[in-house]
Amino acid sequence: MQDKVRDQLNRPLRDLRISVIDQCNFRCQYCMPAEIFDDSFPFLKKDELLTFEEIVRITTLFAKLGVEKIRITGGEPLLRKDLHILIQAITRVEGIQDIALTTNGVYLPKYAAELKKAGLQRVNISLDSLDDEKFAMINGRGVSTKPVLKGIHAAKEAGLGVKINMVVKKGMNDDQIIPMAIFCKNNGVQLRFIEFMDVGSTNGWANDQVITMQDIMGMLTEHFRLETQNPDYFGEVAKRFRYKDSDIDVGFITSVSQSFCSSCTRARISANGQLFTCLFNGKGHDLRHTLRDGSMDEEILRQIERIWRNRENRYSDERFTDRKQNVEKVEMSYIGG
Repeated sequence: MQDKVRDQLNRPLRDLRISVIDQCNFRCQYCMPAEIFDDSFPFLKKDELLTFEEIVRITTLFAKLGVEKIRITGGEPLLRKDLHILIQAITRVEGIQDIALTTNGVYLPKYAAELKKAGLQRVNISLDSLDDEKFAMINGRGVSTKPVLKGIHAAKEAGLGVKINMVVKKGMNDDQIIPMAIFCKNNGVQLRFIEFMDVGSTNGWANDQVITMQDIMGMLTEHFRLETQNPDYFGEVAKRFRYKDSDIDVGFITSVSQSFCSSCTRARISANGQLFTCLFNGKGHDLRHTLRDGSMDEEILRQIERIWRNRENRYSDERFTDRKQNVEKVEMSYIGG
């Protein structure tokens, strides 16, 4: 395809991640720690969330600038009522070729079939441990793995593509790396190991808690024979490997140890309608106000194009420099992953 717009580092705009809600039924330590996101936490009111019509309008505008892939995130996006209606509307947007969803999987037994029928193609399901006690501690709600495993099964039964996301943190679940690899390989689903990242300011991130791709590969190669896979497209985030005795991949999201800023093609819309050009931004650009103040599509299109053309973000390249210490960052619950 011909790129419509490129940023200051010559990166095209091809992916849009849209958070539809900031609430979640889990309180995972690395995202929404329960001591911060308690019963008194001021979640967004209904009128602060973008409507489905506004989300479709934004998607249409981004598609005109080259976006082909949409990922729906949260919070937990399946807490947003009638999400299948939004999915169906997005499938009709000219230029959109791929629609995916990131979820903790608990509600997939209820919704997987209608989401697939509406046009959803893939789901990424978060599962950080197969050990019930450990998983209950991680999710902060005492929930066992059973509802998530049912969700994985429901997604596969519905015909959705399935990947498992596992955030790995030292002392939290690093003993689950091999059990998770075995489980995903045996069940024919791709596993993504995600390095513990410093998204937001409430998850207590420290570099010495990061288990890197190199660390994990050292463990995997003691049990499996792996071969490197080439990227499927420019901007593919995961570094992928294939088990030599199967057609199943395992991948790594290496934001900390091996930055992929140079090929980042992703923009993000937060649950309250802010445009972020980096996962680690502190402040976004207020599209919700623009959508609601009577601005014409061409005006908004020019605004988005200007924002992307001025984009210089490369946080992961600069994470450990003085200029990036103690910077304000948006919370994961507003912006998804």
